[in-house]
Amino acid sequence: ILSSYCISGIQMLSVQPDTKPKGCAGCNRKIKDRYLLKALDKYWHEDCLKCACCDCRLGEVGSTLYTKANLILCRRDYLRLFGVTGNCAACSKLIPAFEMVMRAKDNVYHLDCFACQLCNQRFCVGDKFFLKNNMILCQTDYEEGLMKEGYAPQVR
Repeated sequence: ILSSYCISGIQMLSVQPDTKPKGCAGCNRKIKDRYLLKALDKYWHEDCLKCACCDCRLGEVGSTLYTKANLILCRRDYLRLFGVTGNCAACSKLIPAFEMVMRAKDNVYHLDCFACQLCNQRFCVGDKFFLKNNMILCQTDYEEGLMKEGYAPQVR
């Protein structure tokens, strides 16, 4: 059974002094603050629109919230509870859905595992890497492998 979820936007609005105070969907009291949040077609005090798991104030952590199974969640907790997990192509261990990853074609890696699989050199932003026989290789190891196979790359 597929259960549905909703990604909703959060708007911060200034309360106009000449308007009738709106009721908060979280605590049911009137919103008399300078600002209020509008989300899920309801109005909220900034302190009342919180993640059901970690209690973070959703207006502070971004402009979206997630709802599923009658829960209002931040992105991290939504992914932790309902996201798809996978396995790292290098170490084969589980990668939680909320963790940052590196991708190369169809392969997914932990950040720490994204390194040359021959010499373990970590890659920095802008470094070239090569994917050969489903292995991540640095430029040096890739070119050495080509030389051993008799296919020396053209140097320009």
